[in-house]
Amino acid sequence: MGLIDTHCHLTFEQLADDIDDIIERSKAAGVAGWVTVGTDAQENRKAVELANRFENMYAAVGIHPHDAKDVTAGTIAELKELAKNEKVVAIGEIGLDFHYNLSPQQEQRRAFAGQLRIASELNLPVIIHCRDAFDETIDVLEQFGTGVKRGVFHCFDGSAEQAKIALGKGYYISFTGVVTFKNAEQNRQAAKIVPADRLMLETDCPYMSPEPVRKQKINEPAFMIHTARVLADLKGLGLSDFSQAVTATTRSFFNLPNRDI
Repeated sequence: MGLIDTHCHLTFEQLADDIDDIIERSKAAGVAGWVTVGTDAQENRKAVELANRFENMYAAVGIHPHDAKDVTAGTIAELKELAKNEKVVAIGEIGLDFHYNLSPQQEQRRAFAGQLRIASELNLPVIIHCRDAFDETIDVLEQFGTGVKRGVFHCFDGSAEQAKIALGKGYYISFTGVVTFKNAEQNRQAAKIVPADRLMLETDCPYMSPEPVRKQKINEPAFMIHTARVLADLKGLGLSDFSQAVTATTRSFFNLPNRDI
């Protein structure tokens, strides 16, 4: 089937010690490619190191908005150098989180803008974290992201109207296991309007296990198959046809090699 988990945190402690078995379970479930995503300087280094261990695994490097208050010129310089590794396929996750506000909002904007500039200079796509800050995120992207070729709203939890706005501005949208939740009708309505050539799948593991394993297990890439089935049904497609379409989208977005997985 060859699905690609476009956003997982395989270096986080809940998963890292079991990584070989996790990868084997993922392959057995039909999820045979992964983008492991950094969130701070330490996790970025780990993500690149892990991606270099496995075929069909890639890394994204970035500073999460929660940690924006700790970003220095040295942080940005190290991030830019790390992003030149051949296994790094995106800058992320970066963006704004006005739900928790673990960093001041102005610091979040500053860090977001600085990392957008790196993506533009290195011609890399961006993975966007946006929580309770949709209008503000669009504003920063329009001010500082003009040179960024591609961007994806990861773990999309907005409305269909917000999805239309993001699509209209050329962005991609990625869905997690949230779309399988019984109380996530807004998420499913948004997913319905996103065409397959702008849609991607992710686990955001170790968080947000989909139904039917929600709250039972730590999330891992193998469980993304449940999300894929729900989205295929929403699109009125067979699982195989849907998987081929979204995998093609993923390869194009991240500029991944076009080979069997």
